[in-house]
Amino acid sequence: MLARLLRAKLTIWSLLVAPFVWAAWPVLRPSPVDPDPLKSTLLHFGLIAAILLAVVLTFTPLRVLFPKSEIALALNRHRRLVGVASFVYAALHLLAHLRHVYDGSFDTAFKELQKPFQLTGLVAFVILLVLTITSLHSLVRRLGARRWKNLHRLVYPAAALVIYHQADARKLFPLQVVWIFGPVLLLQIARILKQRRPAATKA
Repeated sequence: MLARLLRAKLTIWSLLVAPFVWAAWPVLRPSPVDPDPLKSTLLHFGLIAAILLAVVLTFTPLRVLFPKSEIALALNRHRRLVGVASFVYAALHLLAHLRHVYDGSFDTAFKELQKPFQLTGLVAFVILLVLTITSLHSLVRRLGARRWKNLHRLVYPAAALVIYHQADARKLFPLQVVWIFGPVLLLQIARILKQRRPAATKA
């Protein structure tokens, strides 16, 4: 039942769009308790982008670790859609940030890029932009399977940059980064160990 539900695009679209309302709510319905609703919104967009990036990175390990799981197979059907959604929320995060801090002067932009977490966030965004563009069917065919696969391995350094961006933005290593990306790391390690096991057995 759950696998059938997850195979439906309507389910995934609903799960991807729903967080937008939560993220934009501080701006849509300002509260006197929140002195800076735009900052709250940009932080929410960034958090959602990071969570979706972590989620999409679990799909392949889950398929490798549980090849007979209908849920894992159903999730992998939507890998590209979830990846693109992560980029969209990252773009909204960037736009909200620019609206919040940028005053149109070059000096402001230069000062922002001098902050390591801003620079790493921008580099991660550029990588996600490239991966999103090359997810188009026509570009997949043009690049070829091997080159496309090698290019999309850039998602791992992008995730590392996002982790640093999230952590350094708060001037300490927040526990939320561990909760978001910790399971991804564990699943990736388990996947690598499982894939190496047959090779070691043959040797």
